[in-house]
Amino acid sequence: MKAVGIIPARFASTRFPGKPLVMLDGKSMIERVYAQAQQAQLQEVVVATDDERIYQHVLAFGGKVVMTAPHHQSGTDRCQEACSQLPEAFDVVVNIQGDEPFIQPEQINKVIGCFAQPQAQIATLIKPVQSEEELFNPNSPKVVIGAQQQALYFSRHPIPYLRGVEQQAWLGQHPFYKHIGIYGYRRAVLAELTQLQPSALEKAESLEQLRWLEHGFTIVTAVTELETIGIDTPGDVEKALAYLQTFK
Repeated sequence: MKAVGIIPARFASTRFPGKPLVMLDGKSMIERVYAQAQQAQLQEVVVATDDERIYQHVLAFGGKVVMTAPHHQSGTDRCQEACSQLPEAFDVVVNIQGDEPFIQPEQINKVIGCFAQPQAQIATLIKPVQSEEELFNPNSPKVVIGAQQQALYFSRHPIPYLRGVEQQAWLGQHPFYKHIGIYGYRRAVLAELTQLQPSALEKAESLEQLRWLEHGFTIVTAVTELETIGIDTPGDVEKALAYLQTFK
């Protein structure tokens, strides 16, 4: 099975314009993501951008990059356009977020490993919830899984609801998982996903993956104990620089 890693990287972020090009201790964020992805079990790593500045920057550090349209609403859509420009030799496409410069190769490999299961059409990572702050944070989506570690539902609210148990005791009574936003897709499935219209559950929770579940696709999960550190706003850069000192 051959896998390609695609890193969507757009310039016009609402909260942090030009984010892929922000420098972190001498290297841009997109270069750090690319370098981490190259250490995983991927046959190729490609940046998918809509901006000439990012395009030229990736070429300058020796990376592979393709230009995609500016109108895409999600990284999934950008991945599909990039995928259409690549050879047909890849079985699996891994969507690696361009704002996570500390993504671990082990995490990418876990996503790829999910496709050893024939029923896996999409794969993603989950992590045990460790604190009440995580559990009740709507910006940290939770996931319920089935007996074969397939995702049953994602929500910004803690699920399941523990009837008869005080909320401060929930973590001690049941294993909760949060979603880590990295995806893998079988190549043909990725093309199908981008043809789907937004669904009712997706609109309710503002979670793209609910569209896929609502249309009957199987999302297999793998558990990781590793945390991801994303950079969403300029204020996150200082935290990333501090983490970088422990990451080296």
